[in-house]
Amino acid sequence: MANMFNVGRDCQVVLLWNGTRINMPIVTGFQSQQQTHQVNSTPLNSPPIFTDIENGWRGQFDVDRSSADLDSLIAAKEAAFWNAGTIGQGTIYQYITEKDGSTTTWEYAGCTVRLSDAGRWQSENKTSQRLEFNASTRTKIS
Repeated sequence: MANMFNVGRDCQVVLLWNGTRINMPIVTGFQSQQQTHQVNSTPLNSPPIFTDIENGWRGQFDVDRSSADLDSLIAAKEAAFWNAGTIGQGTIYQYITEKDGSTTTWEYAGCTVRLSDAGRWQSENKTSQRLEFNASTRTKIS
């Protein structure tokens, strides 16, 4: 019987920073979470009332380091800020191959990124990095 659920290998992630693609050939994990601002009211004469106000997305991806591309992105981002006060933004595209063979594409727009783990360097082991992001919106492209 065919596998009826996604297993992780069905996902690809692409990062564009100021229009330039940042190469991450060995992405080993991707995770995102919707962010909301929770608002509630506690009326004296009825049960509580709750709502969630959209407040962007956050997430992370793990990468096996195969080049200096992520390190260079962070260095350029820092230099742009300290030299000119420039704060750049990026876009993340997530491509999911669905079980029926179709592809779903999500666009995370207005992204900020930070290298939360630049890697641990040790003998006879791979070096992994973690990039965390915040995004203003997630939009379904296809």
